[in-house]
Amino acid sequence: MKINKMPLEFIEALPILETIENAGYEAYFVGGSVRDTLLSKPIHDVDIATSAYPEEIKKIFNRTVDTGIEHGTVMILDHGTGYETTTFRTESTYTDFRRPDEVKFVRSLDKDLKRRDFTVNALALTKDGEVIDLFGGVQDMSAKVLRAVGRPEERFHEDALRMMRAVRFAAQLDFKIDPDTQKAIAENAPLLANIAVERINVEFSKLMQGTSASYGLVEMIKSGLNGFMPGLSSTDQDLAAYAELLQIAQPADDNQAWSLLSFELGLNPQDTSKFLKLWKQPNEMIQTAKSVITLMNKLRLGDVNDWDLYQTQDAITTALATVKISEISANVDNLSMRYQALPIKHKQELAINGGELVKSLHLAPGPLFGKILADLEHRVVTGGLENERAALLHAAAEIVEKEKK
Repeated sequence: MKINKMPLEFIEALPILETIENAGYEAYFVGGSVRDTLLSKPIHDVDIATSAYPEEIKKIFNRTVDTGIEHGTVMILDHGTGYETTTFRTESTYTDFRRPDEVKFVRSLDKDLKRRDFTVNALALTKDGEVIDLFGGVQDMSAKVLRAVGRPEERFHEDALRMMRAVRFAAQLDFKIDPDTQKAIAENAPLLANIAVERINVEFSKLMQGTSASYGLVEMIKSGLNGFMPGLSSTDQDLAAYAELLQIAQPADDNQAWSLLSFELGLNPQDTSKFLKLWKQPNEMIQTAKSVITLMNKLRLGDVNDWDLYQTQDAITTALATVKISEISANVDNLSMRYQALPIKHKQELAINGGELVKSLHLAPGPLFGKILADLEHRVVTGGLENERAALLHAAAEIVEKEKK
């Protein structure tokens, strides 16, 4: 098979392949970039595989970075672009189901492709556009089937994360998982316990945002993988309900995906925080998810008031997008208009601040400051007070007088 019209990303990288070949070595585009080209999808990264060893690559090119030289990977810098270039290699046993005990550099492309995870990823492309397909990846692509290279149990014992990659690729590519590969995932699911949560997180986040996220999630449940994921054992029913939602629409980003998942698991804001910490999520996401869950739980019980919308603040966009995907019956457009119509969106937008209280009311800094500003903030948001300096100072003076009595 030949690609007659090479994508621009490959054309720009052709000088790298030509330079390596002119030095007497083989070089090919490999992996996901080849797969995505054949699927007419955008290319994210251009990866190169070569028969040249890392030290040989470094002699050929003036500007390189040792990004993973112990595994044969060197980044070649060319006019501001970096190309990860990896030596053909074979790998020994994987006693920890994560990393090979030994990596051996080889000169054979065949041996290198043989160690890859799925047939659709075990493709190589020459500088002339010829596709090298040793394991039926092109045929599997046409049939929309995701199949492990060789014996699937061997691939999963080499790296147990490949089981999560299987359900993730199925979700992203809208492929069905080959029955033998499915069976091997179910039989080897406990191996996932050996994988760092950060690596699982990456795959699961992408799965939830795939065009066929519902299928990927169902396959994850059927195989029992969730039983070895933080906070998701014994949640099959909740995950199945989540999968039903994802048949209609998918989250647009990680914040939406994890907020919606937390809601479907029935978590309150505090439990959401604990759950996301298990997944090593950033604090910013945790705070966003807590705000989203607070609003969604109130909406589930009925309408929300302006103060509820205001308290969502920086998470409002995520919250409304998540509500739209959920089973909650709410007029998201109306909620958005109500939020936009609020007199202020943050406390900093109040027409006075603590300095103004000191200057105009001769107050000494202390706990009363916070009480006054919180009261003014609430009254402005709920429509009981104009956000105007004189009105706010008058209201503040009244609070001070009440405190003196």
